Amino acid sequence: MSEATQTTNNTGFAGRQLQLVTFDVAGEEFAVDILAVQEINRMMELTRVPQSPPEVEGVINLRGKIIPVLDLRKKFGQPSAERTETSRIVVIEVHKRVLGFIVDRVHEVLRISGDIVEPAPPMACSIDAEFIAGVGKLPDRLLILLDIDKLFSAEAAHAAANASKSKAA
Repeated sequence: MSEATQTTNNTGFAGRQLQLVTFDVAGEEFAVDILAVQEINRMMELTRVPQSPPEVEGVINLRGKIIPVLDLRKKFGQPSAERTETSRIVVIEVHKRVLGFIVDRVHEVLRISGDIVEPAPPMACSIDAEFIAGVGKLPDRLLILLDIDKLFSAEAAHAAANASKSKAA
């Protein structure tokens, strides 16, 4: 592959139409593929689980299913923030496990062309670059596309699922 091809098409989004859910965490705007999102809920009471990983805030009972909920701020190495009226739990399926993550605010469902997505430059934002699938260049802002498979690695999803199982027992 030529270097020119690599720089223009190494996000894997070129030529595709993307449908994304956009949200804020710690003052930065992020997005995930809508196909991974099962639902978005208002904040609800979380039950803490002893000896769970630090980013696991607790578990929720969602229609009879115990689901672990992670704090994206902690996952990104940011301090936790007080929950507000706009805080939401985004429920996703990753690595065949269902989990939720807390965001400060959900914005919209957005369709963009994959052609406007570029690889994240080093030091683009406060999170580890390996979690970033790309950066969408919108006319008025940049949108950080998260790679949820890497953000919630199989090990992390497994640890979170174990936390929810110990609560269910």
